[in-house]
Amino acid sequence: MSDIGSLSSLLGQLNSSHVVCVGDVMLDRFVEGDVKRISPEAPIPVFSVRRETEMLGGAGNVARNIAAFGGQAALVSVVGDDAAGLRLCDLIADTSGITPTIIKDPARPTTIKTRYVAAGQQLLRADRETVEPLPKQTAKAVASAVAEALSAENSVLVLSDYGKGVLDDALIRSLIEIAEKAKAMIFVDPKGRDYSRYKGAGVLTPNRQELAQASGMPTDTEDEVTVACRHIIETAGVDAVLATRSEQGMSLITVDHADHLPARAREVFDVSGAGDTVVAAIATVFGTGAPLSAGAAFANIAAGVVVGKIGTATVYPSEILSALHETEMLGADTKIQTPDQAADRIATWRRQEFRCGFTNGCFDLLHPGHISLLTQAKAACDRLIIGLNSDASVRRLKGPDRPIQNESSRAQVLASLEMVDMVMIFDEETPLTLIETLRPDVLIKGADYTVDEVVGAAAVQSWGGEVMLAEILDGHSTTSTIEKMGAES
Repeated sequence: MSDIGSLSSLLGQLNSSHVVCVGDVMLDRFVEGDVKRISPEAPIPVFSVRRETEMLGGAGNVARNIAAFGGQAALVSVVGDDAAGLRLCDLIADTSGITPTIIKDPARPTTIKTRYVAAGQQLLRADRETVEPLPKQTAKAVASAVAEALSAENSVLVLSDYGKGVLDDALIRSLIEIAEKAKAMIFVDPKGRDYSRYKGAGVLTPNRQELAQASGMPTDTEDEVTVACRHIIETAGVDAVLATRSEQGMSLITVDHADHLPARAREVFDVSGAGDTVVAAIATVFGTGAPLSAGAAFANIAAGVVVGKIGTATVYPSEILSALHETEMLGADTKIQTPDQAADRIATWRRQEFRCGFTNGCFDLLHPGHISLLTQAKAACDRLIIGLNSDASVRRLKGPDRPIQNESSRAQVLASLEMVDMVMIFDEETPLTLIETLRPDVLIKGADYTVDEVVGAAAVQSWGGEVMLAEILDGHSTTSTIEKMGAES
């Protein structure tokens, strides 16, 4: 099942997977800026803030990954009755594919991890949290929610344990008993040194350091990892261990079988949340009815993609397909993005300090004038995003006989161009909403417009962006080309 053809076909089945995810949910904040001087008050760097973003962390990021793969995630967790808890609930509600049961505990602060990032590197992480176990009444509410969520359809349970108190020993035991009665498979992203607390679970997914700590054994070689995993299987009473080994890949170990998978990462930017992606991947694949070996192979590829991003990121099926065929991450298919995918990729570009440019049009019959515009646009930025009018939008603008090519064909042609980094299809007559959502650093339009006439110019300038008017290559027009074709016929 781990060959390219089988895994490619598996991608189309992920939407049949239903997973219940329970554990510590947290708000991940990324504060991006610059460090250019030392404070006169003390020998410390001065961090100048440029941008702040927030996203789901912990069990929330596991659920977010399941949804990104195409599965359905039932998320059960606890937050405080505070601003951070409210923000987490909003983020969850805005993520399609997640059905939440979020219990509010007024006596418990919501966990917040704030990372300060400059030049693509983390300088500092500040945590606000409690690790106290849940009150009995709150724990009972969590168990009841999980029991209700597990069913013949939701037959996979993920325990995302970050050691923040939601999953204490008593609740873990209760949840495993509930899952066993429901005949559900249990995957655990573990924490701590004593894995016997997860007795009865199906698969544990520690990283190499966690495996070494829990087993008290060396984990440098494949043989050592195998011995350590089998020690955990015996002492903790679980069926299998999927150990992630950083640049050395992964190992899926059972009592009588060892499968060592080589690393698939091309370049590592950030390992934040990589463990979330791994447990989400193997659980989602298992939820389709596929074997653990297929889930491990899928998780290995997903991990290789996610560490090439910055922050607690997600992975999409198109990126898995690209990695399977050993194409570039930004191959033609993966350049065509949905809004959720685009937001994720643009956030990564910004943390890498790439300058994002935007231009738009119908691009019905691509001609030298278009190529000239796109070439000038790419020269003004690091990453060029194209807003492409949908078929319905083109008909409203150009008439019932247009477009000549449908939106899928037009998007594929644009995505095949080297200077284009992303294509997004929009249905409105103007790209203003898209521009306000993407917040490009530079907006490019042809010089047949003035800056005042460019849609979105005022918005881009309001956040410090630039509006560029590209030179027009005379003698080229889609409309005139179509008219000429009609005359010649």
